[in-house]
Amino acid sequence: MLTFGRYFKKKFGEKVRKIPISIPGFTCPNIDGTVAKGGCIFCRNESFSPILSKQAPAPFKLHPGLSENPHLEMQIEVLKKQFDSQVGFHREKFGMKKFLVYFQSFTNTYAPIETLKRLYSEAFRLPDVVGISIGTRIDSVNHEILDFLGEYAREKEVWIEYGIQSIHDRTLEGINRGHDSSEMEYWIKETQKRGIKVCVHLIYGLPGESEEMMLETLDKMIEWQAESIKIHPLYVMAHTALATLYKKGEYTPITLERYAWLIGESMKRIPKEIVVQRVSAGAHTEDLLAPDWCFDKNIQMRYIRDSLRAAGIDY
Repeated sequence: MLTFGRYFKKKFGEKVRKIPISIPGFTCPNIDGTVAKGGCIFCRNESFSPILSKQAPAPFKLHPGLSENPHLEMQIEVLKKQFDSQVGFHREKFGMKKFLVYFQSFTNTYAPIETLKRLYSEAFRLPDVVGISIGTRIDSVNHEILDFLGEYAREKEVWIEYGIQSIHDRTLEGINRGHDSSEMEYWIKETQKRGIKVCVHLIYGLPGESEEMMLETLDKMIEWQAESIKIHPLYVMAHTALATLYKKGEYTPITLERYAWLIGESMKRIPKEIVVQRVSAGAHTEDLLAPDWCFDKNIQMRYIRDSLRAAGIDY
């Protein structure tokens, strides 16, 4: 199985550390009311970004239609400070020499194009950076953004990570995603045309989805030739719409046994040339309501690896 670590070791001859960055001011069209309100039912974005949750709330929100961004210089400073603090640790403790900047929190293409160009360009200029990865949604990219990134992709590693979650429109509507599946393939292909690599994020355990439906989403990503896949379980965070459903008994989280079985079935289907970046996720916080096994990533990874090993799969 081709992990992200093995991919980079093969390409650069050494490990590359992915550095997550959270830039204040970024939001999402599903939060600000552009396509929907309230975000996805599981969304409490600071839970996915420990760095951002420790910072003071940003007094502004970006939007692609803004004519100017008076906070851009501050955002660039935040980028540099977050990068420096993390890179110093990884250099000293692990001897890392190469890095990939990961724009992680919220929708990182949802801003004025000049803001994006400056932030991405500054990231490429950081010392020992071999590339960047950008987390976003398929309804928040356009040809101008992709064209700009495509120029960098001629010489650097450029990844876009699309939060696909599911290809089933009934599911997307149920989780208040704010878009359907109709343009997923189009934007994945448009991204790849420019030499930009695509990583797709999938969630197993979404409300109303059967095992067959989850694997159908995976199969479609394989058919569309995504270069990389991330899979994680749906877990319930406090103060989300999903938490309300859970407390009412209207949502039952996926079990570790079922999830591990699905990961095993997924690994059997994923071609060896596709990078598997992640097969687990969790939230080590008191705000995690369920399932309990998502509180400790080490516990779930031991169980998943044991299950994969029993099936003859090396991960």
